[in-house]
Formats: sequence, C-alpha cells, structure tokens
Amino acid sequence: MLKIVDLKAFLVACLATLFTLAMILIGSRSLQNFDAALVAYLFGTLFAVFGIVYRYTVWVQRPPTRVYFLSSIKILFSKDGLHFLWYSFKDFVLNILFQRFIMRRSKSRGLAHLLMATGCILAFCITIPLTFGWIHFTLVPASGMDPTAPKIYTAHFFGYAIMNFPVKSIIGFLTFGALNWCSILVIIGATYFLQKRLKDPGLIATQTFEGDLLPLLLLIMVSITGLGLTLDYEFMHGKAYEFMAVTHAFFVIVFLIWMPFGKFFHIIQRPAQIGAHIYKEVGRQQGMQICRFTQREYTTKRHVHDLKKITAQTGFKLENKEGESILDYSPEGKRDLLAIAHFKARKESGEFFG
Repeated sequence: MLKIVDLKAFLVACLATLFTLAMILIGSRSLQNFDAALVAYLFGTLFAVFGIVYRYTVWVQRPPTRVYFLSSIKILFSKDGLHFLWYSFKDFVLNILFQRFIMRRSKSRGLAHLLMATGCILAFCITIPLTFGWIHFTLVPASGMDPTAPKIYTAHFFGYAIMNFPVKSIIGFLTFGALNWCSILVIIGATYFLQKRLKDPGLIATQTFEGDLLPLLLLIMVSITGLGLTLDYEFMHGKAYEFMAVTHAFFVIVFLIWMPFGKFFHIIQRPAQIGAHIYKEVGRQQGMQICRFTQREYTTKRHVHDLKKITAQTGFKLENKEGESILDYSPEGKRDLLAIAHFKARKESGEFFG
C-alpha cells in the first residue's frame, strides 16, 4: 500500500483538507452561514482539494519539477527577489490572465482560450466562497416588509456586512447574474475547441475521448445546466427546478472529482510556468551554453548543469570515457553527429545504399 501511495503527498493533502475544513468553519461562523443545499458541492470540492494537493505534491517531488520549484523559491527570496517579484507579476498578467502564450499561436484560438479561462476562473472565485459559506446575502428586513419598497440585499464576507445594494441595479444584475455570464464565456470558448477537434483531421487522428473531448463536454454541460437554473426560474416558474438542480449538481461534482486526475489538472499546473520563466531568465543572466559541435548557443549553462545532476540522480549515464556528456551538445549538434556516424559506418561497409 505504501508503495502505491506517496506518504508525504498523502499527509500534505490531509493537512490541506483539514485546513480547508477549518477555514469553512471560521468563514461560515461555525456553519451558521452555510447553505445546506450546497452540501453535495462541498464534498465534491473537498475531494478535489485532497486530490489536487496530493497530485501536485507528487508532481513537485519529481526531480525536474523540484529543480524548477526550489530554484524559483530561492530566487524570489534572494537579493534580486523584488525584481523577480515584479517580473512574476507581469508574467502572471500576460500569460495567465491574458493567455499571451496561446495568442502567439493563433488569435482565434487565443481568444477562445481566454474566454474559457476567464469564465472558469471567475466561476471558481464565485462558487467556492459561496459553497464554503464565506459569502452570503441577506434581505434587508425593512425592504422585505414593504411590498412597494425596492428589495435591498446585504452582502456578507466571513460573516461581516460589506455593502448593501438594490436587486434591480447594475450591481445587483452583475452580482446575481455573474455565473450566467461565466457560463456563456465558457460555452463560447469550449464550443470553439470542440468543433475544431471534431473537424480537424490532425486532431482527430491524435486525440482521445477522455483526454480531449470529455473535458470540453463537461465544461459545456456544467455551463448549460447552470444557465438552465436561471432560465427555469425566470421563464418556467420553477417547474423544472429539481431536474435542472440535480443535473447541474451531477455534472459539477463529476467535474470536481475528475479534476485532479484528468486534463483539468493543467489549470493548477499552469502558474508553475512562471517559475520556469524565472529559472530561464536567471540562467540567461548567468551565461549561455555553447554546443561543442555547432559552436552556437542553445540553452543556459545553469540548465545543462542541473540537467546533468538530474540524469545522474535518475540513473542515466550520459558521459563517455573521456568525461564528455551528450548534454553538452545541442539538438542540432546531436543530429549532425548521428548523421556523420551513419555516413562513416556506411563508408566503412562500402555500401551507401541498401
């Protein structure tokens, strides 16, 4: 059992789950502000917290990831920490919030990914505090007693009143309709990628259902059923509410349970890209590695040095008898050396073809 389960990751995940439970009790004032109707979502979220933290801890312990992770932490706490803190903030805004890394590949693809990512991030920021009881809304008694008075709600955060706002106002419209706008953004973005995967011959040949189509279908179904709740309330007077609520809860819980194991885990991994960018930037400042064959720069000296340590730790011997490492050659240099070796072998055999 211990060989299957990473004990360190298991303990970290347990602590993270217990910490989340403690924050739920604190933020909801000992469950006073917790909505019992959301209990299924709560258990799904707690499972996702445990699974995500467990997998992330296992992932961080891998030799290459650990090098990036520890190097980034050391850099941020070094004398150049303030510079790289600002660098990290800019990188986060450009690549995480505005998806610049995808925009460079294709404007339409980047825009679709931006819509989908924005919808998902905003939905998480709204639903998780609501599910945990950190945010709740109450009707101001005076406005509720007078049928002619405009209905005014009070927004509470961790049990503290933050602000009052009329239901029929811009703030009320944006607040209570926020998840609907998130759903529309996700549907537009996910539908774009789904039709691409159903029509593009290259994608059809390489994709898998669970790895490529299922994530998009789950996002669309969560969004559509979420919109269905509002449509039922506004136009059907709640006649299909139970069906829509159960259906929406089913797809959300499947999404949460599957999140640590499927493609959605990259949502959690993506911010680590900032650490990799910091690592590369520091490496460039420390000097570039020159390929022994092509005599051209191909990566940083820091990267090659760390890669040699990692390959040694994982049991790979990439040095010859003279102590030269294949890592000292660029990809182009390795291909050239391989071609030269093939040419030499064929020349010695006397046959260049056949």
